Amino acid sequence: MERELGKDLEQGKKRVAFLMDNCDAVEEKGYMKPFTPEELARMKESLSETDIEINDIEEEKTAAMKDFKARLEPLTTERKKTLDGLKKKAEFVTERCFKFIDQEAREVGYYNENGDLIESRPAYSEELQTTLFQIGRKTGTNN
Repeated sequence: MERELGKDLEQGKKRVAFLMDNCDAVEEKGYMKPFTPEELARMKESLSETDIEINDIEEEKTAAMKDFKARLEPLTTERKKTLDGLKKKAEFVTERCFKFIDQEAREVGYYNENGDLIESRPAYSEELQTTLFQIGRKTGTNN
């Protein structure tokens, strides 16, 4: 088989008529048609323009993501704090607490400003040494 047929005829209707008159059958068939050098140059130009546009959009995306991250961060922190509080049904606070030593029970209790016992533990030996201030103290229980 020859690599080319009808190339001596001008491109267009005459060449198509020659090929149709001399072929055995006409079929639709897919194949890889090479691009012309002009088409390749146009495609390369189009690719570079597309690359530049993609780069610009990615830079905008990066800037927008930084903005979204900055806006989301405090909300995420607040959500985590709220979820933690809901999970534990309490929050950790640092407040002024009042320490009471029960000499008879040998215990120490800490009360918040509302008068709620927030912690109790066994008293240390140095805490059990009575001072003048502790002798006549009213505890609000039996006096």
